[in-house]
Formats: sequence, structure tokens, C-alpha cells
Amino acid sequence: MAGHAFVGIALHRFAEIARRIDPKFPVRQGLPSSQILTSYVGLLVEGKSDFEAIEGKRGDRFFQEALGLSNVPSAATLRQRMDALGVPGSEAVDALLVPLLKRGKAKFSPVSTGHVPLDIDVFCLDNSGSHKEGVGRTYAGDDGYAPVAAYLGAEEGYCLALELREGTQHSAKESHYVLERVIPRALALTKARLLLRWDSGFDSEQLYAAALNEGAGRVDVLGKWNPRAFDREGCAVAKRGDADTVWMSLRDGKRITTWEVPGRAIEQKDGSAVHLRRILRLTERTTQADGQPLLFPDVEIDGWETTLAEPAETIIALYADHGTHEQFHSEFKTDLDLERLPSGKFDTNVLVLSLAAVAYNVLRLIGQQALLRKDAPVRHPAKRRRLKTVMQEMLRVAAKLTRHARRIALNFGRRCSAFVVWHDLYAAWVAPEDAIAAAPSSA
Repeated sequence: MAGHAFVGIALHRFAEIARRIDPKFPVRQGLPSSQILTSYVGLLVEGKSDFEAIEGKRGDRFFQEALGLSNVPSAATLRQRMDALGVPGSEAVDALLVPLLKRGKAKFSPVSTGHVPLDIDVFCLDNSGSHKEGVGRTYAGDDGYAPVAAYLGAEEGYCLALELREGTQHSAKESHYVLERVIPRALALTKARLLLRWDSGFDSEQLYAAALNEGAGRVDVLGKWNPRAFDREGCAVAKRGDADTVWMSLRDGKRITTWEVPGRAIEQKDGSAVHLRRILRLTERTTQADGQPLLFPDVEIDGWETTLAEPAETIIALYADHGTHEQFHSEFKTDLDLERLPSGKFDTNVLVLSLAAVAYNVLRLIGQQALLRKDAPVRHPAKRRRLKTVMQEMLRVAAKLTRHARRIALNFGRRCSAFVVWHDLYAAWVAPEDAIAAAPSSA
């Protein structure tokens, strides 16, 4: 696992984990708190979330050297120390995200309007059959958790927050606290205007107001409108009888019409009001996709509220792009093995998810800076590599660890397809005097 060298650099050089964590959580004996957290991040980047997996690393000299550990903790020590750190430890870990991405020179691609998107969403972790604290019935119909996540960048999706919630908690509940933390982080990472996007679960005047107030004039909002008690059938009848309605046929038996109405007025701290635009789209089906006629027309209403001044088609397309974040959720659940959380204690799992955000961003940095090059290991063209691909091509590269002349060296195979990008990224991440020699082996 030669790629642990990158993890150690990211945590110690970019995030400065020891300087930021140890003064807050001093210990009289045993491993410093920063090394406990670093050990767990080292497991997560391998796709292992169980505390017991650390036992397999206790004899791994490179794991210890690359991550800057004075020793590798036992599974019991790892679990007990993370239990003790809990929520305060999670808050300290969250503070690592901005320096990690800023010093790691993360780039955030914009959308067509020039905004850098900040996507916020809730997803579900299925922990059925367990008796862990906080497990409840989620909106997906499973027993588990419903964490909220925030991602920055149109293509990259760097994680700025991953906060655990009980399974029964509604998306909008206490989400204004999430905005208060996430928006300043995003503003610190990019000079571009932000486009905050969310689904109808966050459709609340309080959240719109919190977003615009925290944005300090640099944030636009695009959210899915929740129709609640809206009279769809009455609206459809009115549109059918209006000669000015413009319908667009998508296929035989299916047509749509789009129009705009004034949205809500959001009051600001200074007493002024921001007026939202509301884009509405009515979809009418008289036949199913296979041509089967319907006894009564099927009517759907969709809506979006925004501060943007773009045409309605652009607004709808920008919101459709918001769906990309579902891929990021999947990477947490499958690639980092966090579908079922490792602890029965809610506060410990809060810390686990904060560390998962750090591990996710480290892997994303490696992938964006190394695996999109032309000389990277052969893969299909892409704007972003999945975390699993980064693990396969960069972390799990085989290399022999040797010591010579008071230096540590990694010797790669002569035909190692990832050597060039591995070496170049390592050279870019370290100062020359501290670099570990990485040279092709003659074997």
C-alpha cells in the first residue's frame, strides 16, 4: 500500500493534524490524539471501517512510517480513544477540511453560469438489524441513519461536511446550523460566486434566509419547490383552457408546459427582502411509455425557486446536474465501507463520519491531480475518478520498502504503470529535503 505516503503528507503537511488536534485533546500517556485519528483515516482510505482492521496494521512498518505514527494502536485502544473524543473530536476534525483542500491546491470547477456549485443533501445509511444509538426509520423505508453532506465543485465534489443524523430526523430540521458552518468554508476555498443547491426536503424560508445571510452577497440559491397542498388537477385544467399556454410534446401522449410566477420574499438581516423566482413545469400523460392509454390523464407538477436570473431551461438543467451528488453518497457507502457504521455509540459514529470526509477528500485530491493525466494508467476518459479507482491505481501500488543511508526508499517494479504519475505527484506534495526516494527497481 505505497499510497499511504500521500495520506501521511495530506494529513501532516496540508491539514496539520498534529498541530490542530493535540493541543485540544492532550494525553498524559499513550499515543497522541492526532495519531489515533490518523490511524483510522489510514484504514478508511483502504476501504476498511471496522476498528478491528487496525490489528492487521500493527506489524506493517510502512503504514507506521508513512502516516507518521510512533506506534500503531490496538483495536481496543482505537475504539476507546475514539469513544472518548466523540463529538468534540468531530468538530476539531471538521476544522481540518478547509486547510486540507486549500494547501492541497484543490480546484473547483464551475457550472455554465460561472458559479461554483455547493450541493447539500441527505442520504440514508442502512443499519437494519442493529441496536445502535440513533438508528430509526429513514425516508427510504430502512432502519438506519440519515446524514447530511455538502459537496463543492461541479465535477470534483469535495466534501465540506458529513454530519450524522438520526434516521427519523427530517432533512430541514437544524439544517440552518449546517449552512452556518458550510457556507463560510466554501467561501474560504473559492473566490467565485456560489450556487447553493438542494432538494425539496430543504424547502423552507428559514433555510433560504440563512443561506442568503451567510453568503454575504456571494451566494445564489437554487432549490426544488415542495408543492405540498398545491392543486395539480386544478392547475392542469386551467392550463388546458388557456389559449396562451405553450405545450411541448415529448412523445405521443406526453406533453409539458413551463412558466414562471413570483416566488417568496426572503427577509434579510438588514430588513431588506430578496424576491425568489419560481419556475413551474406541468407534465401531462395520457398514455404510458409503452403506448397503453390511461383512463384519466396523469398530472405532475415540478417547481424550482431561485435567485438566479437565467432562463427557465437553464435553471432546470442546473438543478438536474445537482443529481451528480448521488455518486458521492455511493462512494462513502461502498468505497469507504460506511453503509453500516462501526460503533454502537452515536457520538463515536459522528467522529467516524467526520474522519470519512477527510479520507474522501484525500483520495479525491490524489485522483484529480494524478489520474486525469494522459500518462496515467489506462482508463476511460473522465472528469473525475471514483475513489475505488484511486485506491486501485495509486494506493495499492506494490513497492518494496528499504532503508539506506538514513533514508527510506520505495522501490517500484520496472513495469509499474502508475510509477510516473505516482512519482510526480509525490514530488509535488513534498519539499525536496523531505522527499522519500522513489525510484524504479532493477529487479
